[in-house]
Amino acid sequence: MPRISAERLHQIGKTLLVAAGTPDDEAEIVMQHSIDANLAGHDSHGIIQIPTYIDRIKAGHIVPGAKFAIVQESPTTTVIDGHWGYGYVVTERAMRMTIDKANAANVAAATVFRQGHIGRLASYPLMAAADDMIGLITADSGRSAKQVVPFESISRHARLAPR
Repeated sequence: MPRISAERLHQIGKTLLVAAGTPDDEAEIVMQHSIDANLAGHDSHGIIQIPTYIDRIKAGHIVPGAKFAIVQESPTTTVIDGHWGYGYVVTERAMRMTIDKANAANVAAATVFRQGHIGRLASYPLMAAADDMIGLITADSGRSAKQVVPFESISRHARLAPR
């Protein structure tokens, strides 16, 4: 198996994303988060996702260069419509805004809807930690309906076998 440096993989992925219609600055953000996921040992959220993102661009499920719209805002909150842009790009920008608000008001929260996959969730609380803050994140992404059950719990739709 060949060994390729993180820097080289970053450049390969960025080149592929740009060729698929992604603006250079967005491809940079996607690749930074993807490579960071690999380097943290979360390969499922790393560069292995790049072909999926290109397929999602072709299907219209990711819109490179999508508008970022604040639909509601207060001094401590923000509601953002990502218009199906890259989740990495939208969430990073939302987190930076939230950190700025928390610096001013001691607490802040944001919610984002209509965005693509945001990758490894730890990336965003780590941004807050770098500013000596506590960051929390919950997420859902993609266009299909989801049902997620908390760890070690049972969906209300699950049928239990008699014991």
